[in-house]
Amino acid sequence: MNKIIKWGLTGLLLCTRLSIQDLSAKKVDTPDSVKVFSVRDLQELVLLNNPVVKQAGLLSEAARARVSQALGSFDPSLKASFDQKYFGGTNYYNQWASELKVPLWLAGADLKIGFDRNVGSYTNPETTTPLSGLAGVGISVPLGQGLLIDARRNTLRQARVMVNYAEAERANEINKVWFQAVKDYWNWFYAHQQYNLARRGVDLANNRYLATRNQALLGDKPAIDSVEAFITLQERSIQLARVQIEVQNTRLLVSNHLWDDKGNPMELPEDAVAVNADSAAAGITSAQLDHLMNTAEDNHPKLQMLRNKGLQLALERNYLREMMKPKLNLSGSLLTTRRDFTSYVPEYYDVGWNNYKVGFDFSFPLFLRSARGKLNEIKVKQMDLNLDLKNETRTILTSIRSSFNDLKAYQTQLTIQTQSITNQEILLRGELQKFELGESTLFLINSRETKLIDMMIKRAELLTKYQQSLADLYYKAGILQN
Repeated sequence: MNKIIKWGLTGLLLCTRLSIQDLSAKKVDTPDSVKVFSVRDLQELVLLNNPVVKQAGLLSEAARARVSQALGSFDPSLKASFDQKYFGGTNYYNQWASELKVPLWLAGADLKIGFDRNVGSYTNPETTTPLSGLAGVGISVPLGQGLLIDARRNTLRQARVMVNYAEAERANEINKVWFQAVKDYWNWFYAHQQYNLARRGVDLANNRYLATRNQALLGDKPAIDSVEAFITLQERSIQLARVQIEVQNTRLLVSNHLWDDKGNPMELPEDAVAVNADSAAAGITSAQLDHLMNTAEDNHPKLQMLRNKGLQLALERNYLREMMKPKLNLSGSLLTTRRDFTSYVPEYYDVGWNNYKVGFDFSFPLFLRSARGKLNEIKVKQMDLNLDLKNETRTILTSIRSSFNDLKAYQTQLTIQTQSITNQEILLRGELQKFELGESTLFLINSRETKLIDMMIKRAELLTKYQQSLADLYYKAGILQN
């Protein structure tokens, strides 16, 4: 009987020693049946297949489509018309007009090539042509309003600026999606760490309860010790059940970001686990912070959007200034009856400076109230945008520094927490030695062990917040974290 009691006591002590070794492990061995789902795996799936990321890509495509529409204003156009009236044996008129117009970028001019044939008994003498018709080559140039910038050039320039705006908006939307995905990933990591620690705590409490119960049955320990061990087992089992729900919920949140290449939603496998994170990895130095801030000040998507909006307003302001000039459009064409390059045409009917058609039109609103009102409105928008740009720049730089301070604080807390865990392990070992000498109780050992588990969970929480703060730092800088 004494041997049985000795074996039971030895089993209890061995169980306690193993609990220290098991809880002291910094990394959990991953079974072969478990697949590690890393942050890089998440990034590949999110950036390639997430519908919101694809929607962000449509912003650039829509902007390029608007550029194509604006280029349509410079497409050559061909038009023709024909009218004829024949009544009572009389050919009243026979009118044919055709023109090829080629818009030019330079000076807002239009190159025109036309052919007219207007004959008949009642044709207006001003428009009557020879029976062979008249061909003409001419140009129309705005010498006043529209010489430097006109509506079609203004539209095209603004459309090109908006392509850059759309690219910045696309980058901003992708950063939002990725930041949320990373936060959900590390919440899942934390839930997994809690689950692993809680599960090991339950296993240890169960082993200790069985050993204590056996000793109580043998009369070596009072029955109250087995009750205490069973209560500890129950408490840890409740905690494990709660954490299991948290693991499932956080897995669902990560799954929200996962889609396959065919656009079908994907579910994170039940056997997938988060990567083991190390607080010492991916630290940010002051030099790296300065680089992030400089990069953010130059290339942050929100600032790029504001700057491109400013360029658009500047183009609109230049256009409105041009609209305050008087309209003076000059047009002229050289005329000829020649219809090809081989036939003979009398010199006085051939292309030359003596055969021409010229004209101009002029207009100018006396008060310019409409143009001045629009111009003042644009000036106010520019002032508002410049103030918004300054404020947004300051806000972004301040938020980057704030995230960096949070990151350093979590890094310091992790170092202290790791040291505290080491000290708690020493206390647990010391309590074990006292227990072997009969100077301690099972209650104290359970308390030390529970405290150690809680401290390890706290370390996992700090590590999660550290990684989320690191992701927040890159997000505030407008950079996609790799």
